[in-house]
Amino acid sequence: MRIYNTLTRTKEEFVPLEAGKVKMYACGITVSGEAHIGHGFQALIYDIMRKYLEKKGYSVTYARNYTDVDDKIIARAKEEGVPADEYAARMIGRIDEVMREMDIDDPTLWLKATENIGNIQDFISRLIQSGHAYAAPSGDVYFDVSSFPGYGCLSNRSVEDMLDGVRVENAEDKRNPADFALWKAAKPGEIFWPSPWGDGRPGWHIECSAMNRAAFGEQIDIHGGGRDLIFPHHENEIAQTESLTGKRFVKYWTHNGLIKVNGQKMSKSLGNSLLLEDLLKKYTNEAIKFALLQTNYRNDINITDDLFPEAERHLTAFYKIIRQVEDKFGKGSVGNPQIDKKFDEAMDDDFNTALALSELFSLFRGVAAGLAAGDPACAEDVRQIRQTYSLLGLFKKDAYAYLAEVAAKSPAEEIPAEVRQLAERRWQAKKEKNWPLADELRAKIDALGYSVKDGKEGYDVGRKQ
Repeated sequence: MRIYNTLTRTKEEFVPLEAGKVKMYACGITVSGEAHIGHGFQALIYDIMRKYLEKKGYSVTYARNYTDVDDKIIARAKEEGVPADEYAARMIGRIDEVMREMDIDDPTLWLKATENIGNIQDFISRLIQSGHAYAAPSGDVYFDVSSFPGYGCLSNRSVEDMLDGVRVENAEDKRNPADFALWKAAKPGEIFWPSPWGDGRPGWHIECSAMNRAAFGEQIDIHGGGRDLIFPHHENEIAQTESLTGKRFVKYWTHNGLIKVNGQKMSKSLGNSLLLEDLLKKYTNEAIKFALLQTNYRNDINITDDLFPEAERHLTAFYKIIRQVEDKFGKGSVGNPQIDKKFDEAMDDDFNTALALSELFSLFRGVAAGLAAGDPACAEDVRQIRQTYSLLGLFKKDAYAYLAEVAAKSPAEEIPAEVRQLAERRWQAKKEKNWPLADELRAKIDALGYSVKDGKEGYDVGRKQ
């Protein structure tokens, strides 16, 4: 199994620090607003990574964090006239709810900045004692970038390049413009905690380093997040942690691509953020996953107007085949191990979900051919597809239930009264075992441009594809 490592810019054979065990951490959401499709994509990717590593036989401890205190959260709480901790707790509840609707599992460990203040302060104190950080007269505490020679190793940029065009805050308090805040002195009316340097709150970057150390110790196997976190967030995590421990912090750095909407970067300022809550009103969670996972996780995803509707059409077609197979042959009993083997070959190559999904089209063509030929082996293929691809969050639902959900979310097509009447007459003819009349009525429906498909409990009629 090979994983692309952002630090080395190569795919590397995956060998964990401890045989059979994986320590994995992914940066979660800053809860200053509702969960959007970018949050959903990142949570989905690392949920899949965790599950695939478990499928490979590893015991995985997977941690995600919520940043539940920062400038944006404080600002939003002030706008709503509530305490910052109350606002953050409410947003976490809302985000948890929508992630459950997306059918994304919780990590092994949920970590929150406000529940780790002691760990954060201890981490900062040790950095000050070792000469890697300093307290300014203002009460802010900064990391001294010049004390860490490896700074820039992840982003592959020099300090000068990093500062070019970047707004430098509180420069008068810093020894060097690139130094970054570990602890921020409290402003009037802000949430704060007492500390050796005065009342204040954690800087953003120190949270993940301190929580990782508390949860896992000095080193972890996999650290993930969006590509936008490489600099400064993950660069600063490396500097802080490795300055404290003298050890390589993360063995494999992984980063997912970003979301674009019709070619533009998704952002609140452009007004093109796609909230998960809104998308789930229009599409099934499986269709959203299918759409996102057709792109390699390291690449950006361009969300066009057709992306989710097309994914829903593909899944609907697949589920209709599944329904017909299960109605005719049942749900299979042993499965087809070759399907699982090919899936694993794709996923072993840096979690290549795009390649794994591309196999579905030929798999379902084969299933449809087997169904037409009356071959019961197609039920074993369907059983294996369901079992294997459930790891990606697909084909987990009863076929009738899935198709009903799609119909409920989509405006119903107006079927002409003549076609509905023919379909109902045909269904009655079938129940009476009047096969010649049933075939005659099917032909009339077909001639009008519609098709009818039968199940155990009824029939569907729709325009021919």
